[in-house]
Amino acid sequence: MTTASKVLDRVLVLEMVRVTEAAAIGASTLVGRGDEKAADAAAVEAMRAALNELAMDGTVVIGEGERDEAPMLFIGEKVGSAIGTGPKIDIALDPLEGTTICAKAGPNALAVLAISEEGNLLNAPDVYMDKIAVGPGYPEGVIDLDKSPTDNVAAIAAAKGCKPNEVIACVLDRPRHEGLIAELRAIGCGVMLIGDGDVAGVIATTNPDTTIDVYMGSGGAPEGVLACAALRCVGGQFKGRLLFRNDDERARARKWGIDDLDKQYDLSELAKGDCIFAATGVTDGSLLDGVKRQGGKMTTNSVVMRASSGTVRWVKGEHRIG
Repeated sequence: MTTASKVLDRVLVLEMVRVTEAAAIGASTLVGRGDEKAADAAAVEAMRAALNELAMDGTVVIGEGERDEAPMLFIGEKVGSAIGTGPKIDIALDPLEGTTICAKAGPNALAVLAISEEGNLLNAPDVYMDKIAVGPGYPEGVIDLDKSPTDNVAAIAAAKGCKPNEVIACVLDRPRHEGLIAELRAIGCGVMLIGDGDVAGVIATTNPDTTIDVYMGSGGAPEGVLACAALRCVGGQFKGRLLFRNDDERARARKWGIDDLDKQYDLSELAKGDCIFAATGVTDGSLLDGVKRQGGKMTTNSVVMRASSGTVRWVKGEHRIG
């Protein structure tokens, strides 16, 4: 067993589910209420409290922003009840992935968390990332950000033994993706547009029931690292490249130790070693059902995955209200 595995053994896999459950339950009280900030704050507060109950020396490497911008769960924040004495754990988190989704009661809002041994998750700045991802079963190198969307779809189709017009791509519905969407549709590729939640979009490529073959487009870099932690556990390929709009964002990347600003990152460079990924549904979606309240109890639906064992556990929780 690797050192990383021994470290993560001390932070039980199911403890991660309890953390995402807490965040999902917190956010669920504000589903459909139209208040993104309140829903996010409720999820953050609940996740932080749950993390601080764990016997670990945790550091948030992907969080709600930098310290001056985020009062809780900021990048660099220490969490856990054994700081200085417990196992050193790096944490990537999004207490509410899909704040707009939650506020509008749309699908695929999640509470998401990934952990690894110290130093194994890229400390990605809060900037955009160009992304492309596929699920397991493809030859290595089938996707590449240096290729056009047309060429990537052709490579995926060839690997599947089908035509490009039989490939379905998942893309965030954003004005910046108008050119990408037009190019995909011009070659007959199906495009499934999602309003938010690109962690769920990437993970959807691993589930045949979604019929999604590839995820394409730009989204948050922190969400890219979280998605890679999940793909490390269940298989798949991911390529990412940081996108910068101004010199301030470039300076932020250098602050976190990123020198090659044009680098195309592979899956294993964004999330390496042993890692654990957990998610709990806030609203119903393609990956998980959301929090339900009925008859004096709540039910939650979660998934927790581990890279070293390739284990995926689906966890349904029942929680008493009050």
